Amino acid sequence: MGNVLNSVKKNKGLVAGVAGGLMLGAAVAGAAVSGLGGYDGSTLIKTAAVTPVKPPAGAPMSFADIIERVSPAVVSIETKGKVKVPNGLIIPGFEPPSQGEGEGEGNEQEVRGAGSGFFITADGYVVTNNHVVEGADEITVVLTNEQKLTAKVIGRDPATDLAVLKVEGKNFPYVQFETEQRPRVGDWVIAVGNPFGLSGTATAGIVSAFGRPDGAQGYVDYMQIDAAINRGNSGGPTFDLNGRVIGVNSAIITPSGGNAGVGFAIPADTASAIARKLMAGGKVERGYIGVSILPVTDDVAESLSLPDKDGAYIADVTKDGPAAKGGVQVGDIVKKVNGKTVKLNTDLTRNVADVRPGEKVEVEVFRNGKMVKLTIVAALRPGEDELNKILNGGGGSATSPETGAPVLGLSVKPLDPTSRKTYGIEADVSGLVVTAIEPTSDAAKKGLKAGDVIVRANNLPVANRADFDKIVAEMKAANRPSILLLVNRAGRNVPLPLSLK
Repeated sequence: MGNVLNSVKKNKGLVAGVAGGLMLGAAVAGAAVSGLGGYDGSTLIKTAAVTPVKPPAGAPMSFADIIERVSPAVVSIETKGKVKVPNGLIIPGFEPPSQGEGEGEGNEQEVRGAGSGFFITADGYVVTNNHVVEGADEITVVLTNEQKLTAKVIGRDPATDLAVLKVEGKNFPYVQFETEQRPRVGDWVIAVGNPFGLSGTATAGIVSAFGRPDGAQGYVDYMQIDAAINRGNSGGPTFDLNGRVIGVNSAIITPSGGNAGVGFAIPADTASAIARKLMAGGKVERGYIGVSILPVTDDVAESLSLPDKDGAYIADVTKDGPAAKGGVQVGDIVKKVNGKTVKLNTDLTRNVADVRPGEKVEVEVFRNGKMVKLTIVAALRPGEDELNKILNGGGGSATSPETGAPVLGLSVKPLDPTSRKTYGIEADVSGLVVTAIEPTSDAAKKGLKAGDVIVRANNLPVANRADFDKIVAEMKAANRPSILLLVNRAGRNVPLPLSLK
């Protein structure tokens, strides 16, 4: 509260300064009218005679009418839940448990959260963020008239961070998603929500950018806005000047924990589609082909002599999964899915997610200098726990001894049971294990370390040292600047370009 009061005091000081400036202007204008010190005022323009500059087309004089119309549909969301805290650990803001209570097991303590949401139907369906209600035992929706209603979760979708709630009642004020006309960068936006528990807070700004990746699962291309959003705004709506919802506020980038003018909203087309699915069945089903993908970086493109960075790099293929059965290989670069161009790796994620389980997915991949067309039958995307289990599998092992001098500053040898045990390498990983690295090499600078496994070099599998030496020699002879290695570390494949100079 002290910070809020200090802020108000500072703002009052600013207002006072501006008012003082206006008074000074009025005094000067008065001097022009009456004349002072022999000045006849013939060239001094009267303040009242200045013609106000008209705002540019599309710029509102005020957002008040819009906010008055839409704000009744915006709600605050309060949550309660319990977490088990180990003995000796105290959550800030909560009293520590009494001595002897639950010794040796830890204690459950109540935690509270707050966020925002908005009605999308008159009969009580509310959209918010998944992270606002995830793990909550009690959820309360607070209306603008301070009425509190108990809410139940209809469905949650962690992949897009969306959730739909339901409260009992009818004739609730509601708003609609704008899914037909996409806003443009520079268009006005209005955010309404519950930052820091201050319900009904409205802020305004513009659309700053589109296509900001979510940095996790890849199912959302965020809309970036500069309207102030803070903790508690999560799940609240972003409106256009027609009062239509164009986004669901979800995240911010901040060095301090508060607003820094960089906020992210889930676009209306995504939010509307997910909300409808959750309302219909309580869950969202997505297509799945069983691949791990990464973006095509500048280094990867240079190492493979690619003309551009478009596409999705296949870092791993699930054993016996849909993609494996369809012929997809590690190192492929997916360029098209069902005729749609894949520019970013997240394009592949979203295009596959839109396919129904059992449907065919036509993909075009770049492999060893040429395009290859493949057909994959999509499956139902498993849950996160099952996906993590799928990453581990079975396979064979190599037993050849280490041979030859270091190449590219790396000492390597084929995998054998001893090295697998030493470095904890899974049975389904094959290739050359790194045993030592020259400290001045590019490999050392890039972070390669003993126990990493070179699975591929220049997109070709390497089963022994001779394969590796041959590929490196051929690329040096062709005057290539770098070579792309596919390195497996802790069960995950990572592309790593190394200099050949």
